[in-house]
Amino acid sequence: MAWPAEKIVSDIGKSLAKQTRPNKDSLLKLLRQAASALSELSQSPSLQRVIEPLSDSLIRHNLLQHKDKDVRLMVAICFSEIIRVLAPDPPFSDEILRDVFKLFVSMFAELSDTESPYFTRRVRILETVAALKCCVLMLDIGCDDLVLEMFKVFFSVVREHHQPTLFQAVLSIMRLILEEKPSQPLLDVTLLNLLKEEKAAPLASFRLAVSVIQHCSEKLGPLIQQFLTSCILDRDTMGSELKEFYHEIIFEIFQCAPQMVLPVIPTLTQELLTDQVDVRIKAVNLVGKFFALPEHHVTQESRRQLFLEFLKRFSDKSAEVRVSALQCAKACYLANPSGAEAHEVLTALEGRLLDFDDKVRTQAVFTVCDLASSNPKFLPSELILRAADRLRDKKVPVRKAAMQKLLELYRSYCIKCSEGIIARNDHLEQIPCRILMLCYDKDCKDFRPQNMEVVLAEDLFPPALSVEERTSHWISSFSFFSPLHVKALNSILTQKRRLQTEMLVYLSIRKTEKENVSEEVEKRMKTSFVKMSTSFADPSKAEEFFQKLHKIKDNSIFNALHQLLDARAYINAKSTRDKFLNKIGEKHLHYEFLRVLSGKCMFNIFSSEHVCCILDHLLKKDIGDQQFEASSVKVLLTIINAFPSLLRGSEELFQRLLEEDGPFNEKLLQILAKAGPHVSIRLSDIYPFLERVCLEGTRVLSKAAVSAIAALTSASDNCVFSELCKKLVDFLHSGKNIATVLQSLGCIAQYSVSAFETMDKDIVQYIVEKFFHDSNSLDYMHSLDEDSGCSTSCKLKVYGLKTLVKCFLPHQGTLARHQIGELLDILLQMLQEGGIADGTIPSENDKAHIRLAAAKSLLKLAKRWDFHISPQIFHLAVLKARDPSSRVRRLFLDKVHKLLKEHAIPSRYACAFALAGSDCLENSLKYMAEFVKEYSMEARVRQTSKQDQEGETMTSYPEYVLVFLIHVLAHNLDFPSVNCQNEEIYAQFCSPLVVMLQTLINVSFIDGSKNFVNDTVSYIQTIFQVVKKAEDAVDISITPKLHILADIGMLITKALSRKTRTSVHPSHTHGHIFLPSSFYKTSSGINSWEINSNCLTGCNLDENFIERLLHIFESHIEQPPSSLAKQGRNFQGDNLREEDMKHNAVNLMSYEQADSLRSRAKKVKKNTSHGIESRKIMRPQVSTGTKSKQALSAAASKSVMNNETSVVNENRKVSHGNGELNLAQDQLLPSCSSATASHFSTQVVDYVKCSSFEKNDGEMTNVNVIADSFDFLETNLERNPTSEEDGGRDEELVGQRIKLWSPFDKCFYSGTVSGFDSQNNSHKITYDSGEVELLCLSSESWETISSASLSDKEAHKFPSRHCDLRIESSSGASGEVINAFGDRAAKEQTTLKNKGKEIADNEISLHSKIVPAYLMDNLLTIRSREGEERTENSSFCRHICFRSH
Repeated sequence: MAWPAEKIVSDIGKSLAKQTRPNKDSLLKLLRQAASALSELSQSPSLQRVIEPLSDSLIRHNLLQHKDKDVRLMVAICFSEIIRVLAPDPPFSDEILRDVFKLFVSMFAELSDTESPYFTRRVRILETVAALKCCVLMLDIGCDDLVLEMFKVFFSVVREHHQPTLFQAVLSIMRLILEEKPSQPLLDVTLLNLLKEEKAAPLASFRLAVSVIQHCSEKLGPLIQQFLTSCILDRDTMGSELKEFYHEIIFEIFQCAPQMVLPVIPTLTQELLTDQVDVRIKAVNLVGKFFALPEHHVTQESRRQLFLEFLKRFSDKSAEVRVSALQCAKACYLANPSGAEAHEVLTALEGRLLDFDDKVRTQAVFTVCDLASSNPKFLPSELILRAADRLRDKKVPVRKAAMQKLLELYRSYCIKCSEGIIARNDHLEQIPCRILMLCYDKDCKDFRPQNMEVVLAEDLFPPALSVEERTSHWISSFSFFSPLHVKALNSILTQKRRLQTEMLVYLSIRKTEKENVSEEVEKRMKTSFVKMSTSFADPSKAEEFFQKLHKIKDNSIFNALHQLLDARAYINAKSTRDKFLNKIGEKHLHYEFLRVLSGKCMFNIFSSEHVCCILDHLLKKDIGDQQFEASSVKVLLTIINAFPSLLRGSEELFQRLLEEDGPFNEKLLQILAKAGPHVSIRLSDIYPFLERVCLEGTRVLSKAAVSAIAALTSASDNCVFSELCKKLVDFLHSGKNIATVLQSLGCIAQYSVSAFETMDKDIVQYIVEKFFHDSNSLDYMHSLDEDSGCSTSCKLKVYGLKTLVKCFLPHQGTLARHQIGELLDILLQMLQEGGIADGTIPSENDKAHIRLAAAKSLLKLAKRWDFHISPQIFHLAVLKARDPSSRVRRLFLDKVHKLLKEHAIPSRYACAFALAGSDCLENSLKYMAEFVKEYSMEARVRQTSKQDQEGETMTSYPEYVLVFLIHVLAHNLDFPSVNCQNEEIYAQFCSPLVVMLQTLINVSFIDGSKNFVNDTVSYIQTIFQVVKKAEDAVDISITPKLHILADIGMLITKALSRKTRTSVHPSHTHGHIFLPSSFYKTSSGINSWEINSNCLTGCNLDENFIERLLHIFESHIEQPPSSLAKQGRNFQGDNLREEDMKHNAVNLMSYEQADSLRSRAKKVKKNTSHGIESRKIMRPQVSTGTKSKQALSAAASKSVMNNETSVVNENRKVSHGNGELNLAQDQLLPSCSSATASHFSTQVVDYVKCSSFEKNDGEMTNVNVIADSFDFLETNLERNPTSEEDGGRDEELVGQRIKLWSPFDKCFYSGTVSGFDSQNNSHKITYDSGEVELLCLSSESWETISSASLSDKEAHKFPSRHCDLRIESSSGASGEVINAFGDRAAKEQTTLKNKGKEIADNEISLHSKIVPAYLMDNLLTIRSREGEERTENSSFCRHICFRSH
């Protein structure tokens, strides 16, 4: 029989009352029974008597504070049931109720443990408390602290996986409490849990806080507004910790209950204007979040005002605030990309890309890239390019960050394109172009080609992107490539090819090493290591790794590398590399190095698959996009230029494409010419096509076709060019497609001299007779070519001229065996008259085309034949800068600038810049400035080298152009008349000289160092002094004009010196000045010297006139060069009449004499001997901040004197002042000979004195023949040290900055000597580009950049400039030696005389070791004491030597 619940409860209460100290087990048993019975009772106050014994017993035994958690749980259940049954007025005192509620809260704290077996019982208690609204009772009895603790417990225990009933029970309790008695502490707890991000609270607690605020917004609103207002107005006062996060609180409340914070929003405008940076940052972040919300509840007026103030924060004075605004820009823009506010945000964002703070610029780039990555459709594409411009930022960190972010964006773009999410975007396709331009960045090693190769191979595209997709993106990007982009990419690909080539060499050497171990093999291997190391970011470490790798005996590594080099397909290479790296494992000692090396060995940028994809694209007829096709061909040409072997395997596709006769055949033929030796295409298969192109194609195609034939020609096809040449000649005589035939013949002349020479006479005769002398014989010659605007006759003359010029410029250094005199005569006539006397009257336009073609042809010939070009032709050529046609002037100056920049023509042609017309003024001044700056730097670098310090001449300096400019001006018919007293006319005429001197003395173009400016002024003054002591070699009657110009030039120089505060010291003049003997010659006697010394007086120009002239010059000097040139060159514009040009040409008199010297170059006049005075001169060093003055040691003098050479010269006794005039005995060649002047230093260490040459007035005369090439030889003889000294010098070069001449690239490469290997006698050169090379400097052409690294002791041990002791004597003349070095020097003279012939006999062999190839054409004819003459080269030159103080 079941007992009723009332009886059970009563009995248990009585039982507990009888026990004094119940044990745990019995207690738990009774409590469980009581809890079960109480749960069966319904709510009824009448049951109080039944329940009272139990409740009293629980309180009496103090079970509310029992320590056992099981007992406490059962007690809590019992009390929750008792309160339920006896509700609404439980019969307990306030103290007991407080203990009961405290027990309840402790039970709530365990709710987080959902795995506990008591979890459901605790939830039952929670639900009972919530249902009975016990929380109100808690407030009634004053348990506010307990309520606060309960709030904290609820926020801490709530979890996302709790059942909804639990969450609702908690929320109802909290809501009821806040509705009954809202308080700031409870609000603080709620708000604290609202900051989920800042406090890292669980998401459930945040959701609970949001629910509480939403349900209690009416009650909490005033408290929240009061709290936020106090935070804003009294932010500096101490208070709640929440004050620090009130901006976040505002935003969170605005999201869940916006009406609660609407009154606070307007106050944020003031926060955006506060002086506190941290507050403005938080306000910016808050407002930015507001505008990122899709919906807003703020009034339009308040929103607009807040937005405008927000936009101003993009230009805030604090960089941190601007960064914060940029971080908010993305969300603001994406909230409504099509809205007006979005456009304003982008405008503000674009402005920050040019912010003066690098952090702001970086963040702006990040924001733009994030926007483009999220949805490029909505973002203006131009903004992406603006962000990409930060790759050229002035700060390296910005450039680095921009590159990484743009690469990330491009990878994301490629993935979306491959998935079809977005279409191709032209602006995004320009990202590779912009990244490639970083290769020109010299400030950061990370942007060097070694690292950029890895960027292109591994970072540009997603790893999983297919080759087809990669190729397609490359093609799209190439449509935006400029020559600079192509050059940068070529540098990366060329470096990669060099490493691959050198790796194959190394692997071959390694294989050979097993069979034959020798020092030579070891040396070759070390050289390979050095060369391969240059392809790595850190060459020195890479070289160490290569040496360690070489010691590994496991050949599997090297076999894998060989497989990578052979695997031209990207998929195969990638698979091979992955297997290789997996095999060695990441724990391998050299894993990282092998990972990088394997990547450089494989074709991971371009492969044969790329080539195949491009050819497939081009063969598809449905492409229809000509730009895409053109870009495809450009990519293909770039790939094949770097890796010709990648065309292998695609020959069939290529031949099909070539036979289609498309618009890109020119490029395809260039590709064929490059890849010909590497592919299996037979010449016989495509020769008919190539022959047809040579005969019937365009000139451009025919040139490429001849190149392709040359590339595919094998030993069995030697007769191909001969047969083709015959067919071309037949075509030429038939008058078919003459322009193309001439192009083909000219190209054949360059590729196969032997084939062309078989038809040489026939071709030249036809061109001269038909095009130059009898153009009327061809009916169509007078028709007008609409494309060029000139007649067909004119075009054919130009084409014929180009063909003749190519005959003298064969490829691969093959010497042409033609007489160039006839061609020069043709050029002379074309330059003079703009045509050939063929009986026709050409139009002015035709004449202009012909003059331009002749001038350009002369520039091309100047590369190899400059010593044959007479002054007359040179004058006419450079005067094209004043041609009546503006087109001729512009194009001619552009060509001169291009060739000078490439060092392809002598520097004397730079005087064309000074002669330029007014319409070309801007370009000419820019070109002249670039020329002066570049050539000044190179000349001074060259002077600092030991080699040039001992044999320095002025011809390499840009100042030397004055020698030719003066000559051109002197022969100008516009030269003011003798009786002219108008200084304005002189100033106008001499304006080219003024502008040239201004540019030369401009500090910014030289170095910025005042010492360099002083040196330049000294050089210029020396040039003018030497010119005043010479005569005109063309027409002696022009000599006074030369001297007038020299005097005027000295006046201009003095005026410029005063302006720049430059001082000119005679003791600081430098080196030798060689005047070209075809332009200048020595004065014929003392009378001429007397006339020339006062040439201004002889021309009726008194000192007052010179003062006025100088005043005009000084007024011009006060103005910038551009304004000066505009004022002084009014006569050079388009208003020039062609008759004036003709008169200028005709006025160049007596050129027949100069031309005839070619045929009489070897004739020798009778030798007349005189005594000689030779002076030893200490050549001063170019200033580098301090002047270095020192004397040679006795040991050094011995070495110098032992290597001196005596030269027998013809001497004439002509002297004036302190000068010594020297004249050669032989007739001088027209352009190779020169006059020189060297100036005395204040430190004259020794001299040789000949008493027979003394005059009454104490003046001395000396006549010498000195060749620059012999001077070079003599210099090297002087500086021939002992082996011990040489070894010391080699070691002390370590650390020195040098420049090495590259014969292949025709330019200098600068670097540092970073090591010396005494065993191999080789230096380790680290170039500025990071590349490292091992060289034997004794066999290279090199120059030191600065001697600052040498100590004073080293400088004395190895003097930077040796004394130039020349002992020159003739038979019958005895010299008395007075030597500052002591008696030993006197003895050496006798030895020197005996060795003179021996040294002369050894001259040729010495030249072969010392003289560079480009100086071999200028060797000196040396005569021994017996009068013998030996000639090394038919183009030997002599020089006239002037010496003056």
